Amino acid sequence: MKSTDHLIFTLPGTSMALHRLGYGAMQLAGPGVFGLPQDASAAVTVLREAVALGVNHIDTADFYGPHTTNQIIQKALHPYPKGLVIVTKVGVLRGDDKSWRPACSAQELTSAVHDNLRNLGMEALDVVNLRAPGNHGPQEGSIEEPLAALVKLKEQGLIRHLGLSNVTARQFAQAQSMTEIVCVQNKYNLVHRADDAFVDDLAAKGIAFVPFFPLGGFVPLQSSALEEAARSLGATPMQVALAWLLQRSPNILLIPGTSSATHLRENLKAATLQLTPQARAALDSIPGGERTAGQDGLGGAVTQCARIGQ
Repeated sequence: MKSTDHLIFTLPGTSMALHRLGYGAMQLAGPGVFGLPQDASAAVTVLREAVALGVNHIDTADFYGPHTTNQIIQKALHPYPKGLVIVTKVGVLRGDDKSWRPACSAQELTSAVHDNLRNLGMEALDVVNLRAPGNHGPQEGSIEEPLAALVKLKEQGLIRHLGLSNVTARQFAQAQSMTEIVCVQNKYNLVHRADDAFVDDLAAKGIAFVPFFPLGGFVPLQSSALEEAARSLGATPMQVALAWLLQRSPNILLIPGTSSATHLRENLKAATLQLTPQARAALDSIPGGERTAGQDGLGGAVTQCARIGQ
C-alpha cells in the first residue's frame, strides 16, 4: 500500500498532525460572507461530510457572518471529534453595512477571542492567527502590540497556539522573537507566487504555510497551462491547482472552501492526483504576467492594524 505520510503535517511544538488538505469555512456564511446562508442545513451537511472524509483541519473566523460560520461549525460538529483542529483568526470586524473594519486593539482582540470561544463552544482555541494589515497583500509595519495582546491570552490559557496571516518575512521574524508561531497564512496559489521564497524559508524551519484563496478566491484561477494540464490528467482545473500546491512544498496545508458537498469531494480528490513531470513543468513555468495579485476580499479593512514603516 502506498504511504500517505506525505499528506500529514504536524504543527511545530504540538501534537497536531493535520491532513494537508483541509477545509475553509468562509463560504458557509451568506453572500458577501455576511449573514446567514441560504441553506443552513446544507452547510451543516458539508462540514459533517468533510470530517467523515478525513478532514481534521478547519479554518474559520468569527468575523465570517459575523458569528454565523462559527455557530454553524458548533452546530455541525460539537462535541468535536478527537484530532480535529479548528484554526481561527482575529484582527477584523464586520460593520452593519457589510464592511470589513480593523480591530487590532488589545480590547478588540480580547473580545474577538471570547467571541470565537463562545460561538465555537470551546474552552480554549486550538490556533489563532493574527490578521496583519494590507488589502493588496502584506505591508511592512510592526505587529508587536496586537501580537502581545494575543500572547497574553495564550498565557491565560485561552489560546493554545498562535499563527499569522497576511504577513511579510520581516513581520514573521518579529513575531518569532515574541512567541512560537506554528503557521503562516498568506495569499498564494498557482498564479500568485510572490511568497515563493517565504514558503521555502518556512519549510526549512518546519512551519506550516497555509495559502488562503488556493483556488483564486473571488476571482477563480484562469490559465491556459492549467486548463491543458487538467485535460491531460483527466481532472478538473481546480483539482490540478490544489495538487500543484500539495506537491510544491511539504509544509503547505490547504483550506479550499465550498458550500457544496459535490465540490468538497472533488477538492479532496486532489490529494491523490499525481502530476506528471510534463504537467508540473508547464505549471511551474506560468509566465509572471498571469500571476496577478488582486484584492484578498477584506476590502482594505485592515490597513491600520500595524504601525506602518516601523
